[in-house]
Amino acid sequence: MIQIRKAIRDDLESLVHIDFEVIGRSREEKLLEAIKEDRCILAQIEKQNAGFLIYHKHFFEQLFIDLIIVHPALRKRGVAKALIEYVENACTSKKIFSSTNKSNESMQHVFDTLHYKQSGYIDNLDEGDPEIVFYKEISSLKSSE
Repeated sequence: MIQIRKAIRDDLESLVHIDFEVIGRSREEKLLEAIKEDRCILAQIEKQNAGFLIYHKHFFEQLFIDLIIVHPALRKRGVAKALIEYVENACTSKKIFSSTNKSNESMQHVFDTLHYKQSGYIDNLDEGDPEIVFYKEISSLKSSE
């Protein structure tokens, strides 16, 4: 079972390790800033840190999921989906945005499963691999509950 909570300072070393496993470089300062600002969400499976999500509200004043990282050994267990759903349920914005590279078909599948819609492309971030922007309307879902 996946448990979700806000990351705390004591989680930093583990998150840096997971990030390095996936990306191959350290974003410790970015992770620490997100933890300090309560913008980093942690997923655990059997008390093992499985992945994390960072968001912000600097994207046209809308919530933007900036980063979703899942430990390679714990993928295909619903970690990314659980992290996104946690943010959706806590979201006070009308929309949520995120993005992924065109080559990242597994993340596109997660967005599709969660009913996100493509909102456009950004070229020239990663050479030859455009970024696909996704969004989801949140207010209409919450008002129907």
